[in-house]
Amino acid sequence: MGVGAPDREEYGPRTRPLPFERGTDGPRVIMVGVDGTRTSERAGSYAAGLARRQSAALVVVFVSSPSGLTALVPGMDAGAVQRTHDELADELRRECRRGAEQWGIPVTLLVRRGDAYGELRAAADEFQADMVVVGASEQAGHRLVGSVATRLVRAGRWPVVVVP
Repeated sequence: MGVGAPDREEYGPRTRPLPFERGTDGPRVIMVGVDGTRTSERAGSYAAGLARRQSAALVVVFVSSPSGLTALVPGMDAGAVQRTHDELADELRRECRRGAEQWGIPVTLLVRRGDAYGELRAAADEFQADMVVVGASEQAGHRLVGSVATRLVRAGRWPVVVVP
């Protein structure tokens, strides 16, 4: 995301304001967490298809988790990490805009920095998500210490779909 770019963008038709009611005829707001990995891309596709079939709003949350290790690793360029973040965010903007137009669904893109679990949890509460969709972690260490998906499921606040 370039300098001055907003952290929230909306595409597609406007949603009808309805009173919040959990557990109605289907999800009204489907939130998906994406981070550029293969599993998060599949999660994004699954969530978009579900939103289209359910006539639901889609909230796409891209969380970049800056690592403190960047400064400690020799040869690691913090500027390159920022450029990668910006490129991913720009690609997501294009995909969200194209999907909203193609499928006729309201799409909100949030670009955040920080802890993925904390940012996803906050966004799900902010948008009163009826469902959270995330990709399964591909990192071996998460089998031992728990992944973002596991933490979201354990929170027990929303139905969570974990896409392999």
